[in-house]
Amino acid sequence: MNTGENKRFWSRYARLYDVEIDWFNKSAYEQMYEMMSSALAPDMEVLEVATGTGLIARHIAAGVRHVTATDFSPGMIDAARKKQVLANVSFSIEDATALSFPDQSFDAAIISNALHIMPDPACALSEIRRVLRPGGLLIAPTFSQARPKHSRNLNAFVLQLIGFRVYSQWTPREYVSFISSNGFHVTEWQVLTAAFPLVYLEARVGADDPTKQ
Repeated sequence: MNTGENKRFWSRYARLYDVEIDWFNKSAYEQMYEMMSSALAPDMEVLEVATGTGLIARHIAAGVRHVTATDFSPGMIDAARKKQVLANVSFSIEDATALSFPDQSFDAAIISNALHIMPDPACALSEIRRVLRPGGLLIAPTFSQARPKHSRNLNAFVLQLIGFRVYSQWTPREYVSFISSNGFHVTEWQVLTAAFPLVYLEARVGADDPTKQ
């Protein structure tokens, strides 16, 4: 799947995105919203990469100074802009591997359930690290590799049917190691129950041993 095909896929998928979250991952996402809100602070400038239809941006906006919510898919951004959001949220189209923002522009960055579906996730992390201020916060939950629960096999079937593509498959510890090996100090991680095991992870700019958990 080339870049153009990938964008078209995600633009089409925008119509199903919220439905898929509500059917299969609503409880995990509600838990994520709470954890993110606890980690963020009122004076923070926050970047969200791969915002999708803006679900996370909407839920965290009240607790921060500003949310710059981005996605490479025009269809996703169109869907996000149709929703009612606070005035401190802005949506824009951005390539995660070539962000247009200056160095050290943000206090925190969120990239949720996206690194595993990117052809070059290390490049995306490099760009996020570049635009974060010293000691900046990364919040990067992602689905990990595991056999889905029997009751949730429908989710896997639907994703496969519509052409959903995964480029990286990590176990939870492999994912933590991946984040750490790309210039971040992992400060917290845990596995949440979802259609697929969801690794919630927080990190700071800087390298460290990811196995200290």
